[in-house]
Amino acid sequence: MDLYASFELWMTVIVIFVAIYLLAKQYETRTVLLGAGMFLCIIALNPLFALDSFVKAMVNVGLVQTILSAMGFAFVMKLTKCDTHLVHLLLKPLRNLGFMLIPGTVAVTFFINIAIPSAAGCSAAVGATMIPMLMAAGIRPAMAAAAVFAGTFGSALSPGWAHSALIAGMTGKSIPELVSIVAPYTLISGAIAMVGLVAMAMVFGDYRKGGFAVAESPGAGASGSSSSTSPVAPAPAPAAFQVKLSYAMAPLVPLAILIVAYLLVTYTDLPTTYKDVPTAMALLKIGVAPAMIIGVLYGMLVTWYSPQKVTVQFFDGMGSAYASVIGIIIAASVFAGGLEATGAIKWFVGILSATPDYARWGGTVGPFLMGMITGSGDAAALAFNKSVTPHAAAFGYDQAYLGMASALSGALGRTASPLAGAAIVCAGLAGISPVELAKRTAPAMIVAVVMVALFML
Repeated sequence: MDLYASFELWMTVIVIFVAIYLLAKQYETRTVLLGAGMFLCIIALNPLFALDSFVKAMVNVGLVQTILSAMGFAFVMKLTKCDTHLVHLLLKPLRNLGFMLIPGTVAVTFFINIAIPSAAGCSAAVGATMIPMLMAAGIRPAMAAAAVFAGTFGSALSPGWAHSALIAGMTGKSIPELVSIVAPYTLISGAIAMVGLVAMAMVFGDYRKGGFAVAESPGAGASGSSSSTSPVAPAPAPAAFQVKLSYAMAPLVPLAILIVAYLLVTYTDLPTTYKDVPTAMALLKIGVAPAMIIGVLYGMLVTWYSPQKVTVQFFDGMGSAYASVIGIIIAASVFAGGLEATGAIKWFVGILSATPDYARWGGTVGPFLMGMITGSGDAAALAFNKSVTPHAAAFGYDQAYLGMASALSGALGRTASPLAGAAIVCAGLAGISPVELAKRTAPAMIVAVVMVALFML
């Protein structure tokens, strides 16, 4: 290796650590990744490579169609209150479970997060109802909030998850195929979260039949101060809510369409190409975007909501998705381009090829730690999947398994972080510090990521 190549690698290591530090200090994710990637391309004497990476990520058809339509659908579900009806429908059976509300809340949040993939949005929808109910049942505010937060990685099973769309474009597999790969490990992780929260509730003494109060200051969660835990009158239970089943089903329509179509195509002898089947059978090949649009139409019809308002909200959601989710993917692509330009990827792949077990832990524990440190499970997993996962075969792994394991591990790390947006939302609703949530969710998430590393790869 010549002197300048050594300089490039050392600079790459320094830039990576600086980027991690800035992300941990809550600097804007896209800015950090873009700046780091462009700087690396400049020191590699190839500044245009960063711009090429930017442009290619901007127009990735699979990503844009899937993520934008899913976010537009989520915005419409919020506008029509269909997401609220689903939350209340699933919470009804839990109201009288007492201590068992803790694992029940994790399970309900996990399931709702599949239909509402945004962790913060799901936390707000579930937490506003569930956290007061848990406290009224005698569960400490910190555990009430942690039970909601612990279920916010169910989005790994959502057809609108950004990572599935990215890896689908890389591997040629369909999104339902990728979901079927990650589903067993995500469900096991959910079970670990449920058991782990129950164990932590026993350790912290988080259940008291007389109930716990919300913190004296409603802003305690934001300021970082802990809540009061003196036994006082229980928090009031949520007011009665009249659930409409047709409304509650709306968030599940796209998911049901995709699951049914996938099962019919996979496990029947029906032809699978458009030219061999009638138009009706061709619908079995429906993609994520059409399924989301059908869900929007169903929600609009059953709620009888203004088509004009629904249309505006749908496109507002698409715009928000491009700015936030696609924006991070573009920035991660530029960062990965910088790593490629300096030769860091080639060097790293060489190490992994010689010692494949490094990939097992680097692809899982690495994104997990980054998610925990930064509060974002996306940045590290996207950067890893953009830079390392394409070379998975060189060190003995399947691209789909390595990519999905990395993505799931990043989500688990975010669910152990007090800096995550979902943690801050839940903490604010309970009036406690986000650190109190992370103390309760982190042990289970650590066990889950070890399981992913050992059994998924």
